[in-house]
Amino acid sequence: MSSSPERTGSHDPSDPAMRQSGEMHYLDHAATTPLRAEAREAWLAATEVVGNASSTHGAGQDARRSLEESRERIAAVLQADPIEVVLTSGGTEAINLALQGLWRRRVEGTRAIVLPDAEHHATMDTAQALVDDGAELREVGVDAQARIPVGAFAAALPGAALATALVANNEVGTLNDAIALSACAAEARVPLHLDAVAALGHVPMSFRVWRGDAPDGAGLVALSVAGHKIGAPVGVGALIVARTARMSGLLRGGAQQRGLRAGTQDVPGAAAFARALELAEAERASESGRLHALRDRLVDGIRTRVPQAELLGDPEDRLPGNAHFLFPGAVGESLLFLLDVAGIASSTGSACQAGVAEPSHVVRAMGRSEADARSVLRFSLGRTSTQGDVDAVVEVIADVYARASGARTAPRS
Repeated sequence: MSSSPERTGSHDPSDPAMRQSGEMHYLDHAATTPLRAEAREAWLAATEVVGNASSTHGAGQDARRSLEESRERIAAVLQADPIEVVLTSGGTEAINLALQGLWRRRVEGTRAIVLPDAEHHATMDTAQALVDDGAELREVGVDAQARIPVGAFAAALPGAALATALVANNEVGTLNDAIALSACAAEARVPLHLDAVAALGHVPMSFRVWRGDAPDGAGLVALSVAGHKIGAPVGVGALIVARTARMSGLLRGGAQQRGLRAGTQDVPGAAAFARALELAEAERASESGRLHALRDRLVDGIRTRVPQAELLGDPEDRLPGNAHFLFPGAVGESLLFLLDVAGIASSTGSACQAGVAEPSHVVRAMGRSEADARSVLRFSLGRTSTQGDVDAVVEVIADVYARASGARTAPRS
């Protein structure tokens, strides 16, 4: 694959006639990315295998064989053991399983959950819910680029029941030092969950390397990922759980997946996830360079057309396709609407908060004002992104910004 910013071939982003009135420029890959044709084909092929993977007859064993082959392929890419791969319905379930499961099997007498301030809502809301079960939250502030300071994280660990951290911030794209955070947790003998949902397919990922030689039940013990971020169908993900982890399942009714997730397993979903993951890893290095070049073109173009715009997050040590901007004096929701009318899909933050008009907690955690936190927009590029998508944003952004900032200050009639 070429490292050129341009990509040839079908544009896709999952059609409906490229948004009826004209071409759709999809810059919201961080929310979900278009389904890969190969993953679709793998899913369809797996549906031809009739049988429940837990049944002992021949048909059931055929399904079991397909399931376990997919699990082995997922484990190979993530550099884990197949038995450590617990298939889930996606990233949110994986995060819930990690936090709730670790909490239920915590060391007696421990109550604290180490929680950085800029985590995804799936993590924050789950941790907050555990307060009702007696948990105490030890919050760790992030720096001005939304990075988790390793020293502050380490200082919060002693005596904690568990800790959690993002590999890459899902809003501003800043990368954290996963190895250092894991080493700190191992030294403190605290179990750690890493949320790798946003990072999957973009950074080198090895459960074994990140875990290192952590003692039993401590250090990195759980890693969450989601298939729809890399071109697998929505509704499949995984939690990688170390063999030595002390964790309880959330669902009862069977002994599937080490008892950590009871229920009939999704054989087609596993096959599609495995195929998408293999493809994402095979193209990761070349795609990283291509997306980095596209992102730089987008950033430079926006800064030229809107000098007031400020790129948030680390300018270099970030996800290659992420460009998160603060547009002073403009409400993010207005920017989003005007861009959508122009055929451009972007985001004001996490898609899990879509429809909820609230300031970005990530931007607030970075030390910015509430007004700033309401004036941000995230552009995220992915596999189907082209130079044309970037240029479409640059062409309209000055007019969109002028109209959005004017709309905020215009008197009501």
